[in-house]
Amino acid sequence: MSQLIVNLEQAKFECTFGRGCDGVCCRNGRPPIYADEADRIDKNIHKFLPELRPEARAIVEKDGYLSHRMRAGRRRLRVIDGWCIFFNQGCVLHRIGSGEGDKFRYKPWVCATFPIARGKHDGWYVRQKGLNAEIWDLFCLDPNASAVHAADSLKDEIALVRAHAEQSTAPENRQLDVQ
Repeated sequence: MSQLIVNLEQAKFECTFGRGCDGVCCRNGRPPIYADEADRIDKNIHKFLPELRPEARAIVEKDGYLSHRMRAGRRRLRVIDGWCIFFNQGCVLHRIGSGEGDKFRYKPWVCATFPIARGKHDGWYVRQKGLNAEIWDLFCLDPNASAVHAADSLKDEIALVRAHAEQSTAPENRQLDVQ
């Protein structure tokens, strides 16, 4: 298999959530939700509700966690007060999954693999400021802001993308665009 992530050797990335970042990637992040993701969240919503912000919990209980906004034919997560419905001092889905031994268990694909994205012509890549017309001006996407190589900091995310790419039933059309 050719190199799966084309700029992996050059890319720099370090998530600093809780160490200077308050989770800005979850701010207005409305990721599209695939049917299997919605099914997994639906079956476990009872675990997430107690962990949500009170205003988010009220909306989820009344109207659900999916908005009517669409991307690529898929509904997207709701945003409440500018934050993802599942954000409460960090990602509730991540926190619950981590507690069960798999931080990606409940997270949408787009969130689980961030900042890895699928390019239109050149395979997968690590999102970086100035690369492929990156529109998010996030500190963590600035390769000059960190000396940490993405190949080191994103081992789990790379393994997730690689596992999906290697499966014969891989969701090849799963886009990783969080906009």
